[in-house]
Amino acid sequence: MIRGLTSLERYVMWRTLAMVGAALGVISLVVLLIDFVELSRDVGARAEAGFAQVLGLTLLKSPTTILLLLPFVFLFGVLAAFVALNRRSELIAMRAAGVSAWRFIFPAAAAAFVIGVGVVTVVNPLVAWANAGFEAARGELLSGYLTGQPEEEVWLRQGDENTQIVIRAGSRDPSGAVLKDVVMLVYAVVDGRQPVFARRIEAREARLLPGQWRLTDVREAEPGRTAVRAETLSIPSTLEADWALTGQQAPQTVPFWRLPQRIAQIEQAGFSATNYRIQFQQLLATPLMYAAMAILAAGFSLR
Repeated sequence: MIRGLTSLERYVMWRTLAMVGAALGVISLVVLLIDFVELSRDVGARAEAGFAQVLGLTLLKSPTTILLLLPFVFLFGVLAAFVALNRRSELIAMRAAGVSAWRFIFPAAAAAFVIGVGVVTVVNPLVAWANAGFEAARGELLSGYLTGQPEEEVWLRQGDENTQIVIRAGSRDPSGAVLKDVVMLVYAVVDGRQPVFARRIEAREARLLPGQWRLTDVREAEPGRTAVRAETLSIPSTLEADWALTGQQAPQTVPFWRLPQRIAQIEQAGFSATNYRIQFQQLLATPLMYAAMAILAAGFSLR
């Protein structure tokens, strides 16, 4: 793209990218400072975390906020770049030479669009990974502080076109990989009609493995039949352990490439995936939004 631009367009683009980088640096420093102070009061005071631990948590948490503020980075960065060009009368000289305004607005908008594509496809998954690391590290630091609090019941739901299963567990182990005192209510779906209760399964433990639940010390009962006991039982599952057993993630924390799969899983389980669909559409529109911010900022800076 750069080789196809004229010297004038390349000059405007590099000036714009420099100011966008400066705006990103300023906003990033502000976000890091605010997050560090907040985590120092929250985690540091309760878990007695040291400076290095709080700083590590800050570096994992802040990218999520910075990513949300990127549209304003382009708005302020492009605005500052074109205002600087105006003050030095460079834009006036370009217009006096008969150069169309679109010739120096297009490079800024095109650069914003390309950066937006990179943010969605590369940066977004990395930020989601960092956010997951932050939640895990924060939970580990606060595990001792939260010891002794009553365990909460765990409710899950899974399903496909033939079966719907409602899962209740009395508790789960600290690692979150095993559910205890589990009750599964299995409903059959026939020809897309209202689900009909088919059987009840009770188990002392349930471990979610890839593609299946592994139940231990099982008691299974069907309507009108005597209950049957078994040492182990496997139930097919469409759930993922890192998602189902750690609580449903907010749409903003799901990587772009996994959103379609997550939407399908949620809808198969009978839940609404509207928020996830909105997040997916917003990510698809991100490059256009960055380009629009650049054009808006350039328009306001022109006389």
